[in-house]
Amino acid sequence: MDKTDHRILRELQRNGRLSNAELAERVNLSPSPCLRRLRNLEKTGVIQGYSAIADPKACGLPITVFINIRLSPHSKEAAQNFEACIMHIDEVMECHLMTGDTDYLLRVVMASLEDYEHFIRDRIHPIPAVASINTSFAYGVVKQSRCLPS
Repeated sequence: MDKTDHRILRELQRNGRLSNAELAERVNLSPSPCLRRLRNLEKTGVIQGYSAIADPKACGLPITVFINIRLSPHSKEAAQNFEACIMHIDEVMECHLMTGDTDYLLRVVMASLEDYEHFIRDRIHPIPAVASINTSFAYGVVKQSRCLPS
């Protein structure tokens, strides 16, 4: 990727609804080369897709929870089973495989503390090999960016 590709990516991360003409103007290209570069970024997987960014609070999900999960035993099968289960839980927005004392870090959104309790009891506890759950509730957001650094 060169500087122009980075500019294209930055502009689309800021506003994925730009027309090709608007994008070309912002990155100082004519529309045809801009579209060629854009298609190449999509083809090579640099751009993986386009989506609308929804406000969780406006959608009735005001609570963000970070959950550290530790598995026992630490086996390939336990990890594969846990990951397969997590893939089917809509409240889990992100699941990261971690180093250190925690095996997984989940970012989860909830409507209420009661919903969180049901989530833990009904969705997480039944997963085999979950040895410990450590929860932190976010009470504010200092920075949230969807634009990768250049």
